[in-house]
Amino acid sequence: MAKRDRLSDPAITEALVGLDGWSREGDSITRAFEFRDFSEAFGFLARAALLQERADHHANVESVYNRVRLMLTTHDAGGVTAMDIALARAIDALLR
Repeated sequence: MAKRDRLSDPAITEALVGLDGWSREGDSITRAFEFRDFSEAFGFLARAALLQERADHHANVESVYNRVRLMLTTHDAGGVTAMDIALARAIDALLR
């Protein structure tokens, strides 16, 4: 399976087991983050943006003061792909 092929529902469910805080919402996976303040949230977004640019795969982002919500989907595949799972893992690694 190519990394841009849409994953099956069971494959997404299995992948989410290893992704703390991520959940499925329709054709995407999402996670909400809360930081101490705006600067910490913005720093996280900047680091996440660099990961996304390197992967040539970009999240939908909502950000309000110290809260960030990321939504990952592969639009041309119409849903969640291995690229989304890999990017979620990479984003999680920023917090370790």
